Amino acid sequence: MSERRRPPTGTEAAEHPRPPEPAPAPAALRNVPPRIARMNLPEPEDLTSLVLRTDFSDAAAWEAVRAALDATDEGPQATYVSDTAFEGADVQALVEADAAADDDDKLFHVFVADTVTMTDAERPLLAVDLADEPGRTFRVPPRWYADVSANLTIANLDFADFADAVDATGTYRGLGD
Repeated sequence: MSERRRPPTGTEAAEHPRPPEPAPAPAALRNVPPRIARMNLPEPEDLTSLVLRTDFSDAAAWEAVRAALDATDEGPQATYVSDTAFEGADVQALVEADAAADDDDKLFHVFVADTVTMTDAERPLLAVDLADEPGRTFRVPPRWYADVSANLTIANLDFADFADAVDATGTYRGLGD
């Protein structure tokens, strides 16, 4: 029969203090999946936008998305991230992960290759505002990606300029000058 240890008392308790309780997670991280909360959103390369893959159901579809985006312009327009740590991440999780990042690591926007992107024949990315109206979104097909990405990257236009110009399906198809 094993003996039960009695809790320390008096001077014994002072010699063996209890470890402090862990602090509760900041409000900005409470709904973020743990695998995303532990990492910052990757930093895009200079003068490109981050294209973050969150759906890993079809490798050929991901390659088709990349090919369609790369075919739209001469130089690189995207920093592609295909990391299963982001699998299934939704808009709120991305907004909260960015909000928890150090100021120097925050992004202004991200383009998400989600289930809709991978399954829709047009391959529309989900553009997500992370700065002015965090969580505001619209869809952008590859044909219009370079225009949106370039103007957001150099701050020539704001996210709202594109989001306010979407069609009835929530998809940006040009400013229609």
